[in-house]
Amino acid sequence: MSDGKMKIDIRMNLKARKVELKTRVDTPDISNLQKCADFVHAFMMGFDVIDAVALLRMDELYVDSFEIKDVKTLKGEHKSRAIGRLSGKGGKTKFSIENATKTRIVLADEKIHILGSFRNIKIARDALCSLILGAPPGKVNSKLRQVTARSAELF
Repeated sequence: MSDGKMKIDIRMNLKARKVELKTRVDTPDISNLQKCADFVHAFMMGFDVIDAVALLRMDELYVDSFEIKDVKTLKGEHKSRAIGRLSGKGGKTKFSIENATKTRIVLADEKIHILGSFRNIKIARDALCSLILGAPPGKVNSKLRQVTARSAELF
């Protein structure tokens, strides 16, 4: 696939309200269909196109999703505060987790989507879960620095 094209047909079925993908005669690899489905799904979740395109180019990237209620049952103000802690002032906390773990994070109301390598998703997810459980962002950031420094030594 030297030209970087997937050679997959895509159309929007307005009646069924679905995006339809299918292989063509010249589709070089059947796995392109799954890659394109992953790309469309990531884009629909709220990832930037440039981040979703990485799913087409790299085999070791995944998207993991979970909800706040999977970690802890929170209601009303408590839930709002947890969502605020995940983002941080001006998105600073989310941004620092993304940078430390080389992931991309989408906070979609009560749903959280993480794009990255399997190992990095786990590190980012642990940090986000700590925040949901009420850990202060400063403490989460310092633990994140320790974990990423340790994983940098391993590789």
